[in-house]
Amino acid sequence: MEALHRTYTARAAEYHSILRLSHLILSFFSRERREMASLSLISSPCFRSRKPNKTLEIPFPKPPLCGCKPPYLAFNAKFSSPKSHLLPSNIVSFAIRSSLSTISVGARNYEFSDGDAEVELRIQLGGRDIPSSRDVFVDVDESSLTIRVRSSGSLVTLMETDRMYEKIKPAETIWYIDEDQLVVNLKKLNMDLKWPDITETWESLTTGVLQLLKGTSIYVIGDSTEINQKVAKELAVGLGYTPLNTSELLEIFAKQSIDSWVMAEGDDSVAEAEVAIFESLSSHVRAVVGTLGGRHGAAGRAGKWQHLHAGFTVWLSQSEATDEASAKEEVRRNIQDGSQAYSNADVVVKLGGWDSDHSKTVAQAALSALKQLILSDKKLPGRKNLYIRLGCRGDWPNIKPPGWDPSSGMDVSTDT
Repeated sequence: MEALHRTYTARAAEYHSILRLSHLILSFFSRERREMASLSLISSPCFRSRKPNKTLEIPFPKPPLCGCKPPYLAFNAKFSSPKSHLLPSNIVSFAIRSSLSTISVGARNYEFSDGDAEVELRIQLGGRDIPSSRDVFVDVDESSLTIRVRSSGSLVTLMETDRMYEKIKPAETIWYIDEDQLVVNLKKLNMDLKWPDITETWESLTTGVLQLLKGTSIYVIGDSTEINQKVAKELAVGLGYTPLNTSELLEIFAKQSIDSWVMAEGDDSVAEAEVAIFESLSSHVRAVVGTLGGRHGAAGRAGKWQHLHAGFTVWLSQSEATDEASAKEEVRRNIQDGSQAYSNADVVVKLGGWDSDHSKTVAQAALSALKQLILSDKKLPGRKNLYIRLGCRGDWPNIKPPGWDPSSGMDVSTDT
């Protein structure tokens, strides 16, 4: 009887703790959304629609005043296909140094519109003497665009970008002069995708990826708690999601710092508590969660990913790679050997260094990789939602039919 009483008391205490944790998370969601709403009223970005076909006038961003170089990055999207999980062909790699998208233009603004099957670019000629469209030179491939004109005997570059928002059909590009504007029509490769802008920038990615995510939350993982939190904050602000970090939630819940907790009870206790946070958050949407790094972080431990799979996971991985090829090979090895629990992540961002001033650059790399990941399998957000509705049973990415019992140890051949 005494043993039964102790068991009942322990379960009651556990239930009370879970209830407290759930209330804490709900209060955080409410607080952060109020702050985000206030911020949006003060400084929300605005695109001005000038024509009924949603043509936008978007000013080009000013170059940064800081003279320091951003960190070298390579980012990879590991496609979570249930049929070809972890295959080398499912890794897409990019590298950047100064910026994610290089763009230059003579004029200070341009007009852009998306007409479903094609996108249209209108650039002001600024009074330049251009006799005909034969004096216009458009060099284009699937993802880059360079526009030059011959004016008064000189060749002038009007626009140059090495990363358009998505791929086009280069052979079907046409251009012509309409009064004082150069008009360029580009045929989209993926007609179902709406382009927010001609180039892949922070603004276009936050707008476009928001639509692709369909409310699915994002978890930022990696060895550094500080980096995870800063990048998660940037992503949340850009997407209009609720920014959360597990260290703050845990410290409020335990009424002590993470360091004190580790000293008193060890890494395992903190990791288990963070797992409980993930479980509570898994039923929520539109959140970006910065997780604990290091030995006491749950994401770095095998067998603790059951509820992390409810959202898209972004692994911020420190790298010693000196170029794109070696960074790509490093990620390939990480994913294939599975030596780190982080290799379960949906997206990997390789950092060759860290500077908090460039946290938005890292966040932009994550958004670009997430965009490609979801475009490779547009059913992914829906599958994440199904995984949540079935109870986050740990069967990602091979979701089993309703009624499957993970404790039975029986394999069910039919995937949902």
